[in-house]
Amino acid sequence: MQFKEIITIEPGKRGGKPCIRGMRITVYDILEYLASGMSEQEILQDFPYLTKEDILACLGFAAARERVMVAVQ
Repeated sequence: MQFKEIITIEPGKRGGKPCIRGMRITVYDILEYLASGMSEQEILQDFPYLTKEDILACLGFAAARERVMVAVQ
């Protein structure tokens, strides 16, 4: 899964936060839904314009960001 093909960042949209395919739904939104206990299927039912690949791209994007984070001691 190449999240770079799905996750977009536009300065004038949602404050420059990473969004899915140029839409106004952010990676953070999807991660928040998953963290609150929503299943992938529930998210797809609530947002029929999203795909399973969109959700996986959000997870991939978050994992890539985590990998480059520097530990602060």
